[in-house]
Amino acid sequence: MPVARRYLNVGDLPSVIPVFPLAGALLLPHTRLPLNIFEPRYLAMVDAAMSGPRLIGMIQPKMPGLENDPHPPLSNIGCVGRIVEYAETDDGRYLVTLLGIVRFRVSAERELGTPFREVAAEYAPFTKDFQSVEPAGIARERLIHALKPYLAERDMKTDWDAIDEAPVDTLVNALSVLCPFDPAEKQALLEAPGINERADTLIALLDMANAASSSGGSNTPLN
Repeated sequence: MPVARRYLNVGDLPSVIPVFPLAGALLLPHTRLPLNIFEPRYLAMVDAAMSGPRLIGMIQPKMPGLENDPHPPLSNIGCVGRIVEYAETDDGRYLVTLLGIVRFRVSAERELGTPFREVAAEYAPFTKDFQSVEPAGIARERLIHALKPYLAERDMKTDWDAIDEAPVDTLVNALSVLCPFDPAEKQALLEAPGINERADTLIALLDMANAASSSGGSNTPLN
């Protein structure tokens, strides 16, 4: 699904956005991320987004192990998405899906009296995220070769016909979102300059995990 027409360039986006700090969650431009919202402050965030531009910035806490901190330091880079699916459950939760638009750099956090956090976002370093560029340097064979043992080790069910048919850039982004990498590794995938660099990072992470599995060791997170 293409990005909504109102968000075709930096000028279409607000300079201040609400953010949802969530370790291990990755939103990338042109990909979708489903969310199960139940905390009161984030229910309020969704209410505010739905009454306005429907935008939420996904961002990870800067340091692991701070999941219970109500105000953890934020990573420098996140990705803003538009709510494209919305439903309410009988027990008061919101089920929403974000469509990634563009990454942003946090220039400052704003104290605007809301129960959720808001930041001043700089989109200019990531204007290429608005473009759909044909991938040039992604080696599908290398990716599949690294992916097969990774999935087998974790007993993850896979539709290989769908993988074979998927455009390689779509595959790279989907695997980056879905594979259970640790937060630092997810952040490395987010911060890769482009799709080719993200593919290289993804393959490296898969190879590292495979090597750790074959040696009986543990993976060393990227910093």
